[in-house]
This record gives sequence, C-alpha cells and structure tokens, in this order.
Amino acid sequence: MGDSVSDMKTIQGDARESILRAARQILPHKGFASVGIAEILTAAGVPKGSFYHFFGSKDAFGEALMQGYYADYLGNMDRILAEPGLTSAQRLMNYWQYWRETQSVDVYEGKCLTVKLAAEVSDLSESMRVAVKEGTAGLIDRLERTITAGLEDGSLTIDASARDTAQALCDMWLGASLMVKVHRDNSPFDAAMTVTRQLLQVAPRP
Repeated sequence: MGDSVSDMKTIQGDARESILRAARQILPHKGFASVGIAEILTAAGVPKGSFYHFFGSKDAFGEALMQGYYADYLGNMDRILAEPGLTSAQRLMNYWQYWRETQSVDVYEGKCLTVKLAAEVSDLSESMRVAVKEGTAGLIDRLERTITAGLEDGSLTIDASARDTAQALCDMWLGASLMVKVHRDNSPFDAAMTVTRQLLQVAPRP
C-alpha cells in the first residue's frame, strides 16, 4: 500500500513537472494570456482533465511556473558566481557572458521569462507579479553579494553602493535583452558589456 501511494505521488509529480516544462517551452514564444491550457497539456502529454488537479487556477499555474523558473535560474547563477579560482569580478563578467550567450537573438532555448512575461503578467495577476519581483530580487541579491566580495578582493571598484550598482546592472541587462528582441541583433549586449566593465571598473587580470 505504501509503495502504491509513493508511486502515485511520483506519477503526479512527474505530470505536474511535465506541464510546467511544456509551458516554459511555449510561453517565451507566445506569451501568457494568448496560450490556452489545452495547448500546454497537449504539449506535455498530460490528460486535459489534470490541470486543475495540480493548479487551482491559471494564475496559480503562472505563479508556480515563475517560481520554478527562478529556482532553476538562480541555481545556475549560484554555480557561475561560485566558480573556484577566479576573482569576484571575473565571476561577474562570466555571468554577463552567460546572459549574453543564452539570450542572444539566435538562441531559442532557455529564453528569459522575465523579459518575455514580466510586463504582461504584472498587469494580469498580483501573485505572478510578486513571483517576478521575488525572483528578480534574488538575482539582485546575488549580484550585490558578489560586487561586495569584489570590493573586498580588490578586483573591482564602484562609485555607488553595491546594492544600487547591482540594481542598475540588472535593469540595464533586462533592457538590453528587450532591445535585442526589437532590433534582432546582439549589439545591445555589446553595449551593456562595455558599460558593465565601466561601472565595475574591473581591474585587468595580472
């Protein structure tokens, strides 16, 4: 009996994750409001009656989607910002390079849901707005800690506070990601990288 209950929970968990995975593939191309639940369930290979078993509403689904996205994203960010043998400035510049490589105009997998959905879902749903706010706050927290570590190891210098610099960098790169979509070329990332180096006054490698 215990094994059957455990197996059922595993199956349900797999189905829920399949729904969220399918949505993360579809939504960067279509947006939140324009995608129907049936399309996501079909892509996930999950019976159409299952959605409300896992999510009480489309808003609750969207909240879970964004929370899962940020958990994965921030996990990758932690890995990059903890790479051994590097200064804090080098870790930061590696992170921005990762951003550029994963959000470039010719990359179709792993697109940033913040860039695609933030404005839309913030108007549609308070719970989704809060999920985006908390996710981006986690990103800024990590940037702030790494900038502070860079001040301590001498690999960078800033004129503003670490928090303000982290906020400005996050805003700039989100804006650059949007302009890459508008222009359909990666030059906004080149400009963002140049300004990032200037803001951090990154010390040259010895």
